[in-house]
Amino acid sequence: MRGKLWFVGGLAAGFVLGARAGREKYEEIVQQARKMMDHPTVQEAKGTAQAQANRLVSEGKDRLSHTKIGEKMSTSSGTGNGANTSELTSSTTSASSAAPTKPMP
Repeated sequence: MRGKLWFVGGLAAGFVLGARAGREKYEEIVQQARKMMDHPTVQEAKGTAQAQANRLVSEGKDRLSHTKIGEKMSTSSGTGNGANTSELTSSTTSASSAAPTKPMP
């Protein structure tokens, strides 16, 4: 089922990118895609996928906390959440000030 959805999505994207039918056809495709995304079945699948992803992340964090690396991370941070926030902040700040980036459209 997932493969079929990817295939249909690829067809739609290919048509939109390669179409020469004009703006009207593009708007029609966009409207149909939005209608499909708002369908209750698609929304239910989206919620199920999100719940499963959250569960997997939680399990991964739990498994990591029981390893030597996880234990080392939690004892070195002192917060018990596995991340040293001062290191994250300083590395993020220095990385963001190193090179300006273009704003995303």
